[in-house]
Amino acid sequence: MNRRHFFRQAATAGVGAAAATALAAPAIAQENPKITWRMTSSFTKNTDILWAAGTDIAESVKEATDGNFTIQTFAAAEIVPGLQAMDAVADGTVEMAHTCCYYYIGKDPTFALGTAVPFGLNARQTNAWFSVGGGNEMLNEFLAPHKIYAIQAGNTGAQMGGWYRKEINTIEDLKGLKMRIAGLAGQVMQKLGVTPQQIAGGDVYAALEKGTIDATEFVGPYDDQKLGFAKVAKYYYYPAWWEGGPAVHAFFNLEKFNGLPKSYQRILKDACANATQNMLSRYDTHNAKALKQLVSEGAVLKPFSQEILEASYKAAQEVYAELNGKNEAFKKIYESQQAFKREGYLWNQIAEYSYDTFMMMQQRKGTL
Repeated sequence: MNRRHFFRQAATAGVGAAAATALAAPAIAQENPKITWRMTSSFTKNTDILWAAGTDIAESVKEATDGNFTIQTFAAAEIVPGLQAMDAVADGTVEMAHTCCYYYIGKDPTFALGTAVPFGLNARQTNAWFSVGGGNEMLNEFLAPHKIYAIQAGNTGAQMGGWYRKEINTIEDLKGLKMRIAGLAGQVMQKLGVTPQQIAGGDVYAALEKGTIDATEFVGPYDDQKLGFAKVAKYYYYPAWWEGGPAVHAFFNLEKFNGLPKSYQRILKDACANATQNMLSRYDTHNAKALKQLVSEGAVLKPFSQEILEASYKAAQEVYAELNGKNEAFKKIYESQQAFKREGYLWNQIAEYSYDTFMMMQQRKGTL
């Protein structure tokens, strides 16, 4: 073998490998860029389960990217008020928000379908519709003109029907009531004589205490206890027929989200899925204990009468008929959810409902 020829080839190969390494390093760095985003929340730190979903997302993303992608989290009012979170994302003030779609029905009632509507999907149906039933795609088709991309990032489970300063036994008792209530439920309640109020969670206690409102709904026992509603309105009703399984979402500035590397987009989606599961698990864990404590401290727990439920259901169907007749986006998503719900309850009756009914009987007999 010609030794000079061999070493000349080896040197050339070495230079080539070094050049390849030099080219590969910036390419890898480009695929995993250093990014810092800001997330504004519609929730206060006092409602710690809702707030924690946002911090869960930030922690998951930071860990999965070895610290290359960091998200700074800000509670409601630290950057913008809670109900302005979407606008802050759309105009680029922040890159993302943790919020509820139905806070923005003033822009379009279709937003309500992104969270929950009266007599709509339960928690499991909501999660399934978004993740597998086409809901995420339909919602984002609607949100695109608003410069928003959304991923589900929470579910509270079925909520309570709220706190009232007086007993609500009949439809007549609702007339003239000023109530903090979000989403389309406010329009339904309006048909029953209620004056709905849109107030951020952190401001509700003061409004009840001052008499600005007569009633409020928020989430459920755990949050309601933290917010102190029992101190100013002792009658606690159930169920929240308007929120059988409301979704919470991460909103992203559409241009910013589309500009991320595909790996970062995937990490965000996985982080939001984790936050959804965590939120529902935390509420399922803490609500029962909080409800017992509220009752022991003087809260009067009462179910809505059948009269109120039937009247509310009838009023809800009237609202849907009106919206379906004039809003194509609403009609498209609403009909998808209704079809999904019908199939879901067919399955639930066969399996879930029969099992739960038996177990509740055992609980009543004291054998559970």
